[in-house]
Amino acid sequence: MTGLLVVRPGPLTTVQDLGRRGVAHLGVPRAGALDAPALRAANRLVGNEPGTAALETTLGGVALRAEGPVLVAVTGAPCEVRVDGRAAAWGAPVAVPAGAVVEAGPATHGVRGYLAVAGGIAVPPVLGSRSADLLSGLGPAPLAAGDRLPVGPRPPYRARPGLVPLPAPPAELVLRLRLGPRADWFEPQSVAWLAREHYRVAPASNRIALRTDGPSVTRARGGELPSEGMVLGAVQIPPDGRPVVFLADHPTTGGYPVVGVVPEADLAAAAQARPGTPLRFVLLRGR
Repeated sequence: MTGLLVVRPGPLTTVQDLGRRGVAHLGVPRAGALDAPALRAANRLVGNEPGTAALETTLGGVALRAEGPVLVAVTGAPCEVRVDGRAAAWGAPVAVPAGAVVEAGPATHGVRGYLAVAGGIAVPPVLGSRSADLLSGLGPAPLAAGDRLPVGPRPPYRARPGLVPLPAPPAELVLRLRLGPRADWFEPQSVAWLAREHYRVAPASNRIALRTDGPSVTRARGGELPSEGMVLGAVQIPPDGRPVVFLADHPTTGGYPVVGVVPEADLAAAAQARPGTPLRFVLLRGR
């Protein structure tokens, strides 16, 4: 089995697939790629199944030495791609000879990039997924220089697209919000203003949650809730009143009230929103 040697790990590069499903009752988050469409696109470009494990980079990219010839593709946050120092295509299949170094450079826009290799990153699965979960510590640790990543057998040949279109990272992040289950814990006017006020993505955002800077959402009642189940996209309001949007590594329970839930389809854009990006919520009515 061939492999990839980590030359430069970047500030936070992890192995991710589409996550762990059906284990929240064990207290295990889903984890998985924050920008799932970008992961699927990278896998499609190299002929893998959509949920095959790949690398998720964060702002700074990654550099890897190929032990044998491999086919890779980089999607997600736009960046320079180089093979032994020579420019290569971003968002397209790239052949990397044995011994060459493939590098995904720092993101020029957005936050998270995805480097897929034909055959996938074949680290051992844990609870049905190869994803690194930064909250629970399950799965492989973030990459470090000198790590060896095994690569699985190349998939059977299938026609590969030359390009897979993806949306650009957001200049303004717009998140739809379906109210409930605890919207009644907040002043009605404050909830209404939630969709009119302007927020920004806070620097403290990470794989667990997107945090916001902006006006506080005012409570209508005091006290605390007993811990209850949390879902992907839940918008929790902590004591400072600033909304927190739960992402892939979120805890499965929490005690702060949830004013609403962002649909999963909107969260890929949240994964690419840099700190300081303007953010606004759009309230959804009805079911």
